[in-house]
Amino acid sequence: MNVQARINVSLQEALRETEERYVAANPKSRARQDEAAKSMPGGNTRSVLYYSPFPVAIARAQAQTLTDIDGHSYVDFLGEYTAGLYGHSHPVIMDAIARASQDGIVFGGPNREEAELARLMCARFPSLDLVRFTNSGTESNLMALVTARAHTGRSHVMVMEGGYHGGVLTFYYGPDFPINAPFPFIMAHINDVEGTRAIIRGNADKLAAILIEPMMGSGGGIPATMAYLQMLRDEATRHGIVLIFDEVMTSRMSSGGLQKKLGITPDLTTFGKYLGGGMTFGAFGGKHDLMRRYDPAQPDAWPHAGTFNNNVLTMAAGVAGLTKVFTPEAADKLYDDGERLRGRLNEIGRKHGVPLQATGVGSIVVVHWQSTPVKQPHDTQKTPIEARALFHLNMLQRGYYVARRGFMALSLVLTDANHDGFVAAVDDFCGAYRNVLKDL
Repeated sequence: MNVQARINVSLQEALRETEERYVAANPKSRARQDEAAKSMPGGNTRSVLYYSPFPVAIARAQAQTLTDIDGHSYVDFLGEYTAGLYGHSHPVIMDAIARASQDGIVFGGPNREEAELARLMCARFPSLDLVRFTNSGTESNLMALVTARAHTGRSHVMVMEGGYHGGVLTFYYGPDFPINAPFPFIMAHINDVEGTRAIIRGNADKLAAILIEPMMGSGGGIPATMAYLQMLRDEATRHGIVLIFDEVMTSRMSSGGLQKKLGITPDLTTFGKYLGGGMTFGAFGGKHDLMRRYDPAQPDAWPHAGTFNNNVLTMAAGVAGLTKVFTPEAADKLYDDGERLRGRLNEIGRKHGVPLQATGVGSIVVVHWQSTPVKQPHDTQKTPIEARALFHLNMLQRGYYVARRGFMALSLVLTDANHDGFVAAVDDFCGAYRNVLKDL
């Protein structure tokens, strides 16, 4: 897309001009959106993929490149919200899927690959004595919570204000969001060590679990401090509360997730995203005394169902990814690449005198447009929605695919040239729109 920016009198005017260019350049995506709305609410079946005035519809993907139905190509920096760690159509993954499909895809029985993927995960993640598979991160978190409640005989769950753990476990709008799972929740603020400690001690007799992402992904790329996570570990142990790390996003931060990198081990961990090689995937696992109750050979077993828990395509893709592509060395390099990119983006903000804040950890980068520090999820509300939209649409028009909220998850197939090109595009954007961004 050709981008012809000029100095605008206001943020709103800048966005209006950008949207006009976007609409003119994407007639097929607009028509597709209108047609889809006849059979799906808002033409959408996954809320995060919608953005105004309408989303581009993707036709194909290869390596780090997406192509939409209007023929525009993008370098993919979104990485399917961390599920696309291997890029698109990685030959090792595609070969594993093809080989598995030749033998059939719906067995209704155990298969070889599920045991191997479980072994690989237990070897990588410090908290895993035993693991079971599900079909999504949402499902994994639900299973972890009911496991903690059944094990402890307690009812309540502590979560972080602004946290996200799946479609029915979202806390950006508080604990009583109408489509949340009906657990009794107790809210805490991430990194408030003493405040959270007091809440735990005041509710210890009813707290079954503490559920936290070691870095809040959807909450704005906010990492928990070592002191905060260690306090949670200590208090959970002291009061018999099950500590759950949601590593659906952060398991990519080392060969054994953030828990390995930080040296703090939870009782249960939940997983999703890339670990199925880009196929539908989820898992939960942890200590033997918690997970043993899912052994169906035991008389006191708890049932855990799911038609596609061990689907052969996911299992085969997951094994191939962990054994042949996402090695410990690759994990470390990806983490370092993200740290460098975040630093380069923050330097661009300083260079142009605009309030660009790039947050996150490792290969997850989130861009905000505000001078107020991002320490809690509600702090992200200081970024005007118009600024997020302006950046997002301009990146699309410059050939880079990111989320509307500024979220990015790097993939293994992105090159140094891709990183350089993206940095140059952000630099160009900041220069073109400095007058409407500098006072945010």
